[in-house]
Amino acid sequence: MMYRILFGLIVLAAGCGPAGSPVPAKPSITIWWAQWDPADGLRELGDEFERETGIAVKVHQIPWPSYQDQVFLNFGNDKTDFDIVIGDSQWIGRGATRGLYVDLTDWLPTAIDMDKIHPRAARYLCEYPPGSGKFYAAPCETDAVGFVYRKDWFEDPAEKAAFKQKYGRDLAVPDTWDQFRDLAEFFYRPDQKQYGCALLTGRGYDSMTMGFQMFMWGFGGSWGEFGEFAVDGYVNKPEVANALAYFKSLLKFGPNGATNFDYGKTFEAFINGSTAMSMNYFAFYPGIVEQMGDNAGFFTVPKAGDKRVVSLGGQGFSISTKTSAEQQELAKKFIAWFLQTEIQKKWITKDAGFTANTDILNSDAFQNASPYNRAFAESLDHLQDFWNAPVYNELLAVSQRYLGEAIDGVTPDREALDKIAAEHEQIFKDAGLSK
Repeated sequence: MMYRILFGLIVLAAGCGPAGSPVPAKPSITIWWAQWDPADGLRELGDEFERETGIAVKVHQIPWPSYQDQVFLNFGNDKTDFDIVIGDSQWIGRGATRGLYVDLTDWLPTAIDMDKIHPRAARYLCEYPPGSGKFYAAPCETDAVGFVYRKDWFEDPAEKAAFKQKYGRDLAVPDTWDQFRDLAEFFYRPDQKQYGCALLTGRGYDSMTMGFQMFMWGFGGSWGEFGEFAVDGYVNKPEVANALAYFKSLLKFGPNGATNFDYGKTFEAFINGSTAMSMNYFAFYPGIVEQMGDNAGFFTVPKAGDKRVVSLGGQGFSISTKTSAEQQELAKKFIAWFLQTEIQKKWITKDAGFTANTDILNSDAFQNASPYNRAFAESLDHLQDFWNAPVYNELLAVSQRYLGEAIDGVTPDREALDKIAAEHEQIFKDAGLSK
């Protein structure tokens, strides 16, 4: 009797379809992304996709510090644990040239209207080489560096009167770096534990590079010539040394330890109530609004002269070549669904759900939906990226090291830039990318 009961339970657990055949497993796709607010929003949309299609979407979140390492370790396997990876813009060169990302060139324009995708998002988040029209990713999270400021301090009548008396102009959000410097100096009151600004200067991964490169570009420099992978005479030109000196001059208005602030530190410097202006990616700002409310305002990266350049952020959907053809088709189905205008309108209601759809970006509905959306939308026309090359990680390690040494006073500015130029050129030569 017990045998019959156990046998019956086993059959029920396995389930049967017509004529006693096993019930097929429910189709699903797995997406890997970093652990942050946008991933929560994507999971919610994935649940909606499942209700519409019957295809389950699993969004696996990994803490930012270990995200890149875990993704590329997984790519070392014969089969990846994910069907879609939402990777940084700089990953595309490696993913494309090493055969890790599915080539989407022929498919993507049939799935969405590329004319509705912001051209800078298409260039930096989807293409390799940039501007080639060859797609290895589809836009997911568009992002940019911007500033949050203490709106309540800026609007305080006593502060406004004191600022105008000292600087001869109204206290207002800065449009230029010189205006920014005056504001940082004005609000710097260390005896009151109040500070002027917090910039990105962290030594891990890319925060120092993302923070400094906007000054470099604004002052007339660049990392180099992408097509030729030439560096000497670009990153170490005099204008870049001037930009580095200016960048360093602002750090004295920051809190203690401001010469080594990553994204988390600049975030903390603002929400602890001590700092007037803080630099970070817009995707981190929902958390600030949640904690600071109307005391927080937002502005775009200031100009150097008449040139405004903003560090690009964000990630695109890439499909793993190390998943089955059937899973790749399911992945394409989800991406095409996500990029529909009606779904993008839902995406922007999620915390930091930033779209690349220009119709939505330009709409009053988007720009008025949060206190940071207008500044975000204004930033997109000024986006620029670090090297998008297969050896980007090696390049980042060099720029992080020598910029850090310059800020710490270990290496003179010009010497640090010369070292970046020499080592970047060697990295490109060793990789066979330059002569």
